[in-house]
Amino acid sequence: MTSLGWDAEDAAGTTARGTGPRTGPAAAVADLRLLLREAPRRPTLLALAVCVGSLLLYGLVRHLVGVSMVDMVVYRAEGAAVAHHGDLYGITVTQWHLTATYPPFAAMLFTPTALLPVGPLRVLVSSGNLLLLGGLAALGAELVGWPRRGLRPALVLLAVGLGVWLEPVFTTLRYGQINLLLDCLVLYDLNRPDGSRGKGVGIGLATAIKLTPGLFAVYLLLSGRSRAAVTAGATCVATMLLGAVAMPDASRAFWTDYVFDTSRVGKVYIVDNQSLRGLIERLLHTPSPGPVALLATGLTAVAGLAVAVALHRDPAGFPRARAWSVLCVAVTGLLVSPISWTHHWVWCVPLLLLLAAEAARERTGARSAGVPARRGPRRWGLRRPWRAVFLATGTAFCSYAMWLVPHHDLTNLHIALPLQPFAGIYPLVGLAFLGLAAERLRRYRGRRRRAERARSWPLQRASLSGQERGQLPVHVQAGVLAARRDPAE
Repeated sequence: MTSLGWDAEDAAGTTARGTGPRTGPAAAVADLRLLLREAPRRPTLLALAVCVGSLLLYGLVRHLVGVSMVDMVVYRAEGAAVAHHGDLYGITVTQWHLTATYPPFAAMLFTPTALLPVGPLRVLVSSGNLLLLGGLAALGAELVGWPRRGLRPALVLLAVGLGVWLEPVFTTLRYGQINLLLDCLVLYDLNRPDGSRGKGVGIGLATAIKLTPGLFAVYLLLSGRSRAAVTAGATCVATMLLGAVAMPDASRAFWTDYVFDTSRVGKVYIVDNQSLRGLIERLLHTPSPGPVALLATGLTAVAGLAVAVALHRDPAGFPRARAWSVLCVAVTGLLVSPISWTHHWVWCVPLLLLLAAEAARERTGARSAGVPARRGPRRWGLRRPWRAVFLATGTAFCSYAMWLVPHHDLTNLHIALPLQPFAGIYPLVGLAFLGLAAERLRRYRGRRRRAERARSWPLQRASLSGQERGQLPVHVQAGVLAARRDPAE
C-alpha cells in the first residue's frame, strides 16, 4: 500500500498496460471489460442475486409509499421555461409552489426533459440514478483503493442493491434529484492524476449546476493544485457566460438577487435541512441564531479544510490519506452550506466504503497479529474499533431518524432536547467524522516523530561518554523502544 492508500495491485494496474494512467471513455470501457473478466464468478453472482432481490423489494416499497419525484418535475419545468423563453425564476410548480433555484446553465441542461411526458421521464430518471449510484460506488472504491479489483463488480452490485435503503439515496430517488450526478462528476475529477489535462472540469461543471461543489476548487487551490483549481474556476465562469448570452435577464436576476435568497430554497430550520446551521437553529429554537451559527460554520470550514489539506500535503504513513482528505472536504461542504437537504448527503456512499475498508484492514491486521477474528476488537486495535464505527455510521444513514421526530410546521423550532440528536443526526455524524480524521492525523504524526527520534537514537547515544550513558533515565530507553514499535490501527 502506498502512502496515499492505494492497493499495490491497483497502483500497478494503472501502468502495467501502458506508459501511464489511461483516461477517457474508451479506457473506462476497456477497464470495465477487464474487471468483469477478472471478477470471481461466485461472489459476483451472489452479489447480483442480492442486488436483484433488494431492488424488487425497493420497487414494492416505493410503490406503497408513493414517489412524487417533485424535484424532477421542477427540473422539467425549468427546461420548458428555457425552451419556450419563459420566465425561469417566475415559475411555480406542484402543490407546494416550488420555484427554480439553480443557475441558468443548469436549467439549460434540463431542456431535453421537457420533451418527454412525466411518466416515461420518471422511469428514465430513476434508472439513471441507479446507474449513477453504481458509478459513485465504483469511483468511491477507486478513491479508497478497496476492495481488490476482482471484487469491484460485486461491490458495485451490492452498492446498487443495498444502497437504495440509505436515507439520502432513497430520498434522492424519491424526489428525482441530481446529487448522485454531481458527486460522480467531483469524484471522477479527483480520482484523475493531478497532472492530467482537464482536471478540474468535472468540479467546475458540478459547481455550475449547484454551486456548493465549489468548495472542492478551494481545496484544490489550498492543496497546491492551482492548475486544476483554475481549470475548475474557468469552467464555471464559462458556463456563467454561456447562461448570460442565452438568458441575459434570468442570469442577471439569479447572480444579483436569487443566489443570495435562501428562502426560495426552503426554511433553514426544518429537519429536512441537515446542515450545521439547521442544527443550531433547531437547538436554539430560533430562525435567527445570529453570530453563533456564523462562528460555528466558519470554524468548521477552516478546521475541515485544514485537516483535508494537511492529509493531502503530508500523507506519509497515513493509510488511505487521499480518501480521508477528499471526504473531509465533502463533509465540510455539507456542514457549512446554509441548506443541506438529507438527499445531499449521498456522500455517505463513499464514506461508508472508506470505513468498510478500514474495518477490513482491522480484521486483516488482527489475523496477521495472530488474534482470532471474532476477538479482534477486544484484544487488538483497541484505539480504533473500525467495525463498530462502520456499523454505527451505516445505522445512522439508514435510520431515517429525522423523519421520526415530530417536525410539522413550526414544531421544528420546538423539538425537545432529548430528540435534538435524532433531528440533526447527519451533521453530528459529519462533525464526528472530521474529529476522527483530525485525531487520527495527530496520532500518525506523533508516531512518525517518535519513529524519527528512534532512528536518530543510536547516533545520539554513540556521542555520549560512558558516564553520560549511565546517567540516562530508564524512561528514555523505554520511550525509544515504544517509538520503534508500529502498532496497527
